[in-house]
Amino acid sequence: MKWELDGQTADVERALAGGAAQPAGWFRFYFTDQRWEWSEQVQRMHGYEPGSVTPTTDLVLSHKHPADRGQVAATIDQIVHTRQAFSTRHRIIDTAGNVRHVVVVGDRLFDDDGDVVGTHGFYIDVTRAPGQANEEVVSAKLAEISENRAGIEQAKGMLMLVYGISASAAFELLKWLSQEANIKLRPLAEQIAEDFRGARLRLGAQPEFDHLLLTAHLRVTQADGS
Repeated sequence: MKWELDGQTADVERALAGGAAQPAGWFRFYFTDQRWEWSEQVQRMHGYEPGSVTPTTDLVLSHKHPADRGQVAATIDQIVHTRQAFSTRHRIIDTAGNVRHVVVVGDRLFDDDGDVVGTHGFYIDVTRAPGQANEEVVSAKLAEISENRAGIEQAKGMLMLVYGISASAAFELLKWLSQEANIKLRPLAEQIAEDFRGARLRLGAQPEFDHLLLTAHLRVTQADGS
């Protein structure tokens, strides 16, 4: 399976270090026929075995928590009409009735002629499991094993601020993006931190952050001259 961004293709590495379950996965949504594609991880987040379901807009919305469904429906309508990058944090309910907290970030999907035909991006499950270690402890342990932690910690902090997620979820997101793009964690984190500093947090800037996050790997590759 390949993951495409702006015409670039990166190898998908499914498993996180240590064999832990993958907390994130990709999606695509095509505007014309309202067609959705979910990675195996996103299917599992919703409680489905991979290949057992064909997602539709109705199915996507049926899994949203009732209190969040209107917000997500409005977001889908907005991106179809504005064709801009987006992000949302909401709850989904899987087939077993479990409530999961997710962050969804999407960017514009182009066809070969450069026309915007849809949106694509990722889901990250930021649900805190029962008995999960204190987030501050987790963050400290992760920092200890990071030999170049300054840039990674900066990127983590920016992701926490922009997307309202925990330190551990921000680190898992960075790891997942690194694996998806087949780029080492440190240079990718440094690129994200540099991009976010340049963007600055201001009213209406969210789509810019979403786009920068999903295309950071392209600028790392260019910087490396590869």
